[in-house]
Amino acid sequence: MDFNKIKQAAEGYQADMTRFLRDLIRIPGESCDEKGHIERIAAEMRAVGFDRVEIDPQGNVLGYMGSGKTLIGFDAHIDTVGIGNRENWQFDPYEGYENEEEIGGRGASDQLGGIVSSVYGAKIMKDLGLLSDKYTVLVTGTVQEEDCDGLCWQYIIKEDQVKPAFVVSTEPTDGGIYRGQRGRMEIRVDVQGVSCHGSAPERGDNAIYKMAEILLDIRALNENDAADTTEIKGLVKMLDEKYNPEWKEARFLGRGTVTTSEIFFTSPSRCAVADSCSISLDRRMTAGETWESCLDEIRALPAVKKYGAKVSMYQYDRPSYTGLSYPTECYFPTWVIPADHAVTRAMEEAYRGLYGEPRTDKWTFSTNGVSIMGRFGIPCIGFGPGKEKEAHAPNEKTWKADLVRCAAVYAALPTIYCK
Repeated sequence: MDFNKIKQAAEGYQADMTRFLRDLIRIPGESCDEKGHIERIAAEMRAVGFDRVEIDPQGNVLGYMGSGKTLIGFDAHIDTVGIGNRENWQFDPYEGYENEEEIGGRGASDQLGGIVSSVYGAKIMKDLGLLSDKYTVLVTGTVQEEDCDGLCWQYIIKEDQVKPAFVVSTEPTDGGIYRGQRGRMEIRVDVQGVSCHGSAPERGDNAIYKMAEILLDIRALNENDAADTTEIKGLVKMLDEKYNPEWKEARFLGRGTVTTSEIFFTSPSRCAVADSCSISLDRRMTAGETWESCLDEIRALPAVKKYGAKVSMYQYDRPSYTGLSYPTECYFPTWVIPADHAVTRAMEEAYRGLYGEPRTDKWTFSTNGVSIMGRFGIPCIGFGPGKEKEAHAPNEKTWKADLVRCAAVYAALPTIYCK
């Protein structure tokens, strides 16, 4: 394989990729409102010569190139978050800006750049005759990731009946190759009380006071050590082989965390004792933690047991832009691909042949890999344009050199994997 030709081809498409990304940035596309993005991506796929382009009932776009036996996927979620406070932006988030090196606008790094590089990576494969009877390339532009990461791939795998040999997640990787991420859960805790007139609070049973004790236990779970004498052992215990058989990968991914993200209450009035209180927890999970272990951990907290609090997991059922609802629990599993896996080695070899020695690391945030590998065991590897710190931030940007570099690596990868 001629790596120089691949690099030259990718560099030759920089202007086309810039134009495509600028077009996508100009179209607002928050979760459940991605129709404009999907239609623009489908049009670009057809224009550059994809063999087959489909939009499934959930609204994901699937573009196929080639007709070989092994299906190799490249995934980009194409929904974005909102813009937040417009005063924090130095330029129009839906017009953005462009200079010699950068492209700015909502979604530039998270992660419209990923679909741009994927589409042109596939085009380069076709241009240079890299497609063979060994593989077919699938590029997916997927919906609702910002709302419910991985839901799109639950649909693609179970309903579309599409199951690649492996998938490249094109989320931003700061120039590195990423082989995993911590998982997450959205947990709810409910505690009940009895209301009464606020002038005589002793007649009631204040649910907020009960929750106050529960909150202190949750904070302890996050912050405590794991010494034998510690009653509520902290989540740091999962980095210790004494508590976790998967401690090595846990140390690679980083420890789990839990924090209270929301609080709610009910009360007859501001002159009454609260008769219920609820909180939402953001739980980040490392290797070796499961939804059962995380829920049981909260249920075992002294104050939760003392007050008989209910611990449950949130559900997601918001319809996609097509009107289709595909309910799921808000559980997003941890996943990590081994450092010596064939997919990891192939990605590193592709990068090494083009740009030198790679940096292999992991994401801080969550991706569609929670379903691809976390739920379904399909190997997933990360390499994408942009930087994590740009995600969800004002003045979001990406780099033209990243678009080029990723398109080149994507073009080389399938041949190396299938050799």
